[in-house]
Amino acid sequence: MQNAYQSNPILEKLPEHLLQFIKPQDYENYSAIDQAVWRYVMRKNVDYLGKVAHSSYLDGLKKTGISIQNIPNMYGMNRILQEIGWAAVAVDGFIPPSAFMEFQAYNVLVIASDIRQLENIEYTPAPDIIHEGAGHAPIIANPEYSEYLRRFGEIGCKAISSKKDYELYEAVRHLSIIKEAPNTPEDEIKKAENKIETLQQNMGEPSEMAFIRNLHWWTVEYGLIGTVENPKIYGAGLLSSIGESAWCMTDEVKKIPYSKIAAHTAFDITKPQPQLFVTPDFSFLSQVLEEFANTMALRTGGWNGVQKLIDSQEIGTIELSTGLQISGNFTNVIAGNGNSIFFQTTGLTALSYRNQELIGHGTNQHPHGFGSPIGKLKGINISIEDMSPRDLKAYNIYEGEMVSLEFEGGIIVKGKIITGTRNLQGEIILITLKNCVVTHLEEVLFQSKEELYNMAIGEKVVSAFHGPADLSSFNRITHEITSTKHKVEKTLEQLKLEELYQQVRDFREGKNKILSRNKVFKEIQNNHPKDWLLSIELFELAMESKNIEFATSIETYLENLKLENPKIGKLVDNGLNLAKEGAKITPT
Repeated sequence: MQNAYQSNPILEKLPEHLLQFIKPQDYENYSAIDQAVWRYVMRKNVDYLGKVAHSSYLDGLKKTGISIQNIPNMYGMNRILQEIGWAAVAVDGFIPPSAFMEFQAYNVLVIASDIRQLENIEYTPAPDIIHEGAGHAPIIANPEYSEYLRRFGEIGCKAISSKKDYELYEAVRHLSIIKEAPNTPEDEIKKAENKIETLQQNMGEPSEMAFIRNLHWWTVEYGLIGTVENPKIYGAGLLSSIGESAWCMTDEVKKIPYSKIAAHTAFDITKPQPQLFVTPDFSFLSQVLEEFANTMALRTGGWNGVQKLIDSQEIGTIELSTGLQISGNFTNVIAGNGNSIFFQTTGLTALSYRNQELIGHGTNQHPHGFGSPIGKLKGINISIEDMSPRDLKAYNIYEGEMVSLEFEGGIIVKGKIITGTRNLQGEIILITLKNCVVTHLEEVLFQSKEELYNMAIGEKVVSAFHGPADLSSFNRITHEITSTKHKVEKTLEQLKLEELYQQVRDFREGKNKILSRNKVFKEIQNNHPKDWLLSIELFELAMESKNIEFATSIETYLENLKLENPKIGKLVDNGLNLAKEGAKITPT
């Protein structure tokens, strides 16, 4: 990982479990065809999006150093982003949603370094450098939107997932990989798409992560801004799709005022979106986000929050009213009168306070789980956490005393008190006992002799969220970097086509002044009859040099190619029109 990215102060703050997703960009692996795909999309986007995108888009292209002519180099881009308080790293395609959002919380833009194939130039479900670099990066130069993105990541990475969420993530990641892999059979792609559709239709009760993912989709990815009657584009999915950015502006796509209802509106990643949400301004995005966050277990806690963590089957954290945090895999919660009265984790568990692991209470000390009652003692109005040292002594909660503590809800803790742990404010957050037995309605929940038992102190669960409180408490390095499509072995025909693209690119950049463009065109006609993009580039050069005869022959060839393959008709027309109109695009 040492040479995976060009560092800056922002990246130095990233925790280790996020570093596992970063990989080198390997800029030299981009072919001349890849560069041509980037250039075509950017030329078309800047020409069209200049009219329909939020004003921050074109301004952001300049501020973030995004070039129209060349795929951005992550090293240079990272240095420029530093000036607006952000950083960028190349990551391994689709990464888990919680990790993606956690990067955002650190002001780090994650960019999938692969680029879509020419066959998927209009749209791909796979994250690629066009989507991330040309879509996300320019808009973050807007300060209000930048803060929304950071705050979204901060809240989103705490959202609790379900087992179904992970299955859907794996299915989408699989589709993105095979769809961008050369020569994948169509039936295999269809099978993967069908699996996603089946999962989407059978997700069960939506999790917090599902709701957060919806909000992210309808804002960060597919958001419109302004009025329903006259919206502008700011979502990266639209900014990076030359097909959908045009289609979304038509009356065929319903425009809806943005609100919290977007969290409950599902989407299908494999299809164009039938409706889009329009926010009046970027500030309103943050307002809706906070409204939604108020419904999350992060802020509501309670029995329901613990149950969400149990259902997620992932490491999560509950925070008690004393500030004590328990992190681990939650497996049981007992409720009484609608409140949690006992919780249990299984396996590695860590205790923290204010997101810092308590000394002596890491996973080494709690390798088999942790359980504790919650609430007030029966018949006593004051909760243990609010008791002064004098109160504690009065109720016999004192070092060396044998106690029988009966909690509201029927939990009874019997044992000999050894010591107590207090926070900096002097409030007691843990009581340690030995020769301890914990029961509920005569059922033994825990029993020990000389083994110490730590009882958490807290009247209620005030927060429950995904992940550990202290990021260093658990080893979360599980991701294995996949190989990219750049490493796929290419046929001789593909290599020869790439060579032709490189010759034309070198000619445009002044590296090769003696290129015979007519010869290249004949080679395309004779040996690469399905390729259309290189002919567009030759047409553009012919128009620039006012070689009308050559330009006409290329256009005639492309018109015939459109008849043989109608799917490329719009792409060819767009390329020809850009060259004919001499679009006012200033290379950066």
